[in-house]
Amino acid sequence: MYLVLVIIVIIVCALLGLIVLIQNPKGGGLSSNFSSSSQLMGVQKTGDFLEKGTWILAITLMVLALAINVAVKGGSATTNSQYNEQIKKSLTAPTNAPAQQPTFPTLPQAPAKK
Repeated sequence: MYLVLVIIVIIVCALLGLIVLIQNPKGGGLSSNFSSSSQLMGVQKTGDFLEKGTWILAITLMVLALAINVAVKGGSATTNSQYNEQIKKSLTAPTNAPAQQPTFPTLPQAPAKK
């Protein structure tokens, strides 16, 4: 489920990027190519289509992000079970401390001056 949602999010992001790149904030972009009146979609309709597509893809991206969040929270407990068991074992295992402190060798001392 998680992998399918991530793939859909990648596709939506790519489409959203393409639609945003097609648009031009100054009124140019794809809509400037449809200046003749014989076209099926006029200048205004192309702008409306791109704007609606942008909104639909942005809302879809937000909904998918929430769905991925729900999917990950529901499935995270089962994947980390072996790690949780190892942590519990290491916390409950007794530690064998040495009976005496280890002795470190001392450096030779310089002879005292007379």
